Amino acid sequence: MPFLPDGAINDLKDLLGPKGWSTDLDVLAPHNAEARGKFKGQAEIVLFPASTEEVAKAVAICAAHDIAIVPQGGNTGRCGGAVAGSKQVLLNLKRMNAIIEIDERDFTATVEAGAILQTIQEACARHDLLFPLSLGAEGSCQIGGNLATNAGGLNVIRYGNARDLCLGLEVVLPDGSIWNGLSKLRKDNSGYDLRDLFIGAEGTLGIITKATLKLFARPQHVATAWLAVPSPECAIDLLALARRHTGDAIAAFELISGFAHDMSVTYLKGLTRPLATKTDWHVLIELTSSRPDDDLQALLVDLLSNAVEIGLASDATIAQSEKQRANLWAIREGIPEAQGFEGGSIKHDVSVPVSRVPDLLDRGIAAAKALIPGIRPCPFGHVGDGNIHFNFSQPVSMEKSKYLARWESLNRVIHDIVTDLGGSISAEHGIGQLKRDELAHYASDEKMKLLRAIKTAIDPDARFNPGKVV
Repeated sequence: MPFLPDGAINDLKDLLGPKGWSTDLDVLAPHNAEARGKFKGQAEIVLFPASTEEVAKAVAICAAHDIAIVPQGGNTGRCGGAVAGSKQVLLNLKRMNAIIEIDERDFTATVEAGAILQTIQEACARHDLLFPLSLGAEGSCQIGGNLATNAGGLNVIRYGNARDLCLGLEVVLPDGSIWNGLSKLRKDNSGYDLRDLFIGAEGTLGIITKATLKLFARPQHVATAWLAVPSPECAIDLLALARRHTGDAIAAFELISGFAHDMSVTYLKGLTRPLATKTDWHVLIELTSSRPDDDLQALLVDLLSNAVEIGLASDATIAQSEKQRANLWAIREGIPEAQGFEGGSIKHDVSVPVSRVPDLLDRGIAAAKALIPGIRPCPFGHVGDGNIHFNFSQPVSMEKSKYLARWESLNRVIHDIVTDLGGSISAEHGIGQLKRDELAHYASDEKMKLLRAIKTAIDPDARFNPGKVV
């Protein structure tokens, strides 16, 4: 630990005890790895505080010695937001994983930031309640990281992003003080909304240590269908029809390209094709209801019959068992893994107004093919809220390294189109360091001035997660 003064080392050891820190290379290795493999962490020490008070005191020690801190949750991010440099301390919250309270009258859960998302979901389910945030990494991501990146996931169309699912926070600030903003209030108009400053800030303003989350009645019925659709335009029209037909019972509405579908069912073991129909575009739709007398299957049959009749779908199947439903979701959620079998992938996590998704796909695919002949588009995602994971696999004849060297140039082409359509270059994965320069390029001068002013006001010495976001 050559960069840490002896005083800081001894103070951190005394504070955290033997379980609260490590410089062991084997322990550090997974924390220095980054999910996408685009960045490599260089942290020489990782801290594992066990309480908010330990986080605060560790921050104060580092502040006294002018040491930068990088907060880290489950380390499942995609933009390098939790990657630490060699002169920075990594602070991981995995020991702070308690489910503090589930309140069945207020429909809230109060949890520590290191709690695993799936653990929270399961704890709520035991009380017949639902915490609806759901994403592919839910078995390992931590709620603090979900909030720090304002995670979206599969159910945004029904329940909103992480920001919409949080009522209150407890946060450790860069000087080691603690802001206790834990609250169960649904309405609070007393000044600036400090909670929303920290949600989506990726640990650049404060370290989230606890959160109070919104809960909902657990669904009693689920109906899931897979459809072949003629085009993204038809998918958008189908979404509008489904919202009206089902009374907004839609929990998820996913668009999957034919290439993405084919990769999943080809490369991932145990998956079966939902339809015999060969198509360029698929839709996965799921309805849920907490009312015991709702017949969602009948509702879905009526919707699909109508969709086929008016030409918005050419074929469809409804899951008749949990096994069949799991197969449909495994095809969708397995796309990122399956894409790895086709070589290099350049990825974009972008959003546009729902009605502009077809324009994004048409223009983006044409522009990408013009830039890199032979490129293979692999778009999929949460079309119900306008969030498309606009991925592109390498041309079959191109070397992977040469293809990935085009990452920035393809990003610029796609992001130009997204911006022109009134969209965002980051829908749910955050900015991190991957998109920091892109944010500065596309955001207005006024927005960047405000972002930097907020950072300077709360973290004037830039000790929290430096080099990320702004």
